[in-house]
Amino acid sequence: MRRAIDLAKLGWFTTHPNPRVGCVIADGDRVVGEGWHHVAGAAHAEVLALRQAGASARGATAYVTLEPHSFHGKTPPCTHALIDAGVARVVCGTLDPNPKVQGEGIRQLQEAGVSTFVGLLEADARALNLGFDKRMRTGLPRIIVKVAASLDGRVALASGESRWITSEEARADVQRLRASASAVLTGVGTVIADDPRLNVRDPSIDLGPRGLLRVVLDTRLRTPANARMFDTAGPVLIATCESSAGEHADGLRRAGAELLEVSADAVRGVDIGQVLRELGRRECNDVLVEAGPTLAARFLSLDLCDELIVYYAPKLLGHDAKPMFELPRIERLQDGLQFQLSGAEVIGPDLKVTLVR
Repeated sequence: MRRAIDLAKLGWFTTHPNPRVGCVIADGDRVVGEGWHHVAGAAHAEVLALRQAGASARGATAYVTLEPHSFHGKTPPCTHALIDAGVARVVCGTLDPNPKVQGEGIRQLQEAGVSTFVGLLEADARALNLGFDKRMRTGLPRIIVKVAASLDGRVALASGESRWITSEEARADVQRLRASASAVLTGVGTVIADDPRLNVRDPSIDLGPRGLLRVVLDTRLRTPANARMFDTAGPVLIATCESSAGEHADGLRRAGAELLEVSADAVRGVDIGQVLRELGRRECNDVLVEAGPTLAARFLSLDLCDELIVYYAPKLLGHDAKPMFELPRIERLQDGLQFQLSGAEVIGPDLKVTLVR
C-alpha cells in the first residue's frame, strides 16, 4: 500500500478533476503489476496494473489507494476489470467519497466472491485527495490560503514593496503548491498592485492537458485588460458585481477572460460563497488563495479556509509594514481564530508552516 500511495503521487499535478490513485498487484510477496492514474479520461490505476500483471493477476491481491470505481463514466468500471482478471483479494486505503461509488465498488467485488479489506494506511490514502473528498461531500472545493511573511507577520513594507520577502527556494515550493491546485484565486487589488501572472513557471512541472484556472474577485470590474496573466496560457475567470456588458468588459473578453456576474455580500464585496459554489460546479478540487491582507482575512473570517500555509522569512519589517491579515478587532483571546499545527518544514532559509482549522 505504501508503494501504491507513492505511485498515486506521480499524478499529483495531472489528474484533476479526478482523484490521485495508485495500484499494486502482488502474488504473495512478488509484485506482478503496478499502475497509477495519469489524467482524467485515461485508464485508471487498477486497469494499468492489471495490464502489466497479465495472467499473473489471477489469484493475486490488488492494493489500491481508493475504492475501485463501480460505474460507467469516461472509462468502464474498475470493479469489472478486477473481477474479470480473477483477482482474489482487493485491499483499499479508503472508500471513494463519490456518492456514485461510496461502498458500491466494495459491494460489487464481494458479490463476485472477491475478498476485500478497507482502511489500510487510511490517513495517508485520504491525504492524497483532500480536495476531491471535500468536493464530493459538500460540492465545494478545498481552500488553501498561502501567505509569505516576515517573522513579525508582515507581508509588505508601508510603501507596498514586497518582492521578495521570501527566498527563491520558498518561491519554487509555491510553484509546486500552485501546480497541485485546480485554481488559484486572488483579488483585483493584487492584480493592480503586483500584476502577477499566477501561472506555473517551473518547466519541470507538467500539468498535463489541463490549464490552471486563474480566478479574480473584482467587485467593480477594475481588472486591466493588459494584465500580465492574459499573456500566459490558461483560463481566467473574473467574478464581478458589475454588469458584464460594456466596452471594458468586452476588452477583458478579448484579452481572454470569462466574466461571471455574482451578487454582493454583506460587506459589499463579491459573494465568495457564490464563487466557491461555481468553482465546485466546475469540478475544482483545491483552490489556492494568493491574495492581499483584506481578501485573505475575509476567507479566514468567513471560516472558508481549510488550510493555511505561511512561509516565514527570517527578517523583521517593523510595525508600520502591512500585516498578514486585516481582521476585525478581537476583544477576547478566546474569540481569536484557532488553528492546529499540521506541519513545519525548513525550505532554504525560510520556514514553511502548515495549519488546519
